[in-house]
Amino acid sequence: MTIIRESLRNFIAENILYSNKGYTYPDDASFLENGIVDSMNIMEIVMYVEETFKIQAEDREIIPDNFDSISNLAAYIEKKKG
Repeated sequence: MTIIRESLRNFIAENILYSNKGYTYPDDASFLENGIVDSMNIMEIVMYVEETFKIQAEDREIIPDNFDSISNLAAYIEKKKG
């Protein structure tokens, strides 16, 4: 799961935060509560996750429990990959 978390951190730092300092939040920090992403960014993350990890995110799965932190995302991806 470390590789998944690292990949997610890098993607968000580079493509959403436009940071060259990396992802500076804890893995369990809420994206929405901390202003890390907005609703449009969530769709970018969904597309990245689908393309990178070769999984299909169902509309009903795009909820904070799955997409509101690095920890939640990594657990979701692991579960989807089986």
